[in-house]
Parts: sequence; C-alpha cells; structure tokens
Amino acid sequence: MIKLPAPDLAEYRWALCCRGDLFGLAVTEHPPIALYRDEASAISHGQLMWPSAYTVIDLHGEDSPCGNRN
Repeated sequence: MIKLPAPDLAEYRWALCCRGDLFGLAVTEHPPIALYRDEASAISHGQLMWPSAYTVIDLHGEDSPCGNRN
C-alpha cells in the first residue's frame, strides 16, 4: 500500500458551497463540499456542478464563517 502524506489544511483557503437554498431546494445553506488551494479552481468546479447555485468562500477573508481574519 502506498502511504500518501497528509495534506496541510492551512494551504486550502477556498471552500465551495452548494446553494440549493437559493431556489428553495434546501431549507438552509449546506456546509462546504470541497476545499481548494486557489480560488479559480473552486469557481471552476462550482460552475461545472451548479452554474447559478454555488458560493466560493475565502476561509481567511473578512467574510469568513470561520472567523479566521488575517
């Protein structure tokens, strides 16, 4: 079995969230489905999965739900 190194979660700054709640498909916002190292990858995945129902959150930014403000 190949042992892979554990990822450094501090490197994953961007979170992708499905926003089915915008169309009445969910009662509340769902937690993030994936974390990304760069914003462009998160946006690209969101556009492919849910063209008009996704949000990309900067986990280190001012609007972070985690409170990780730099």
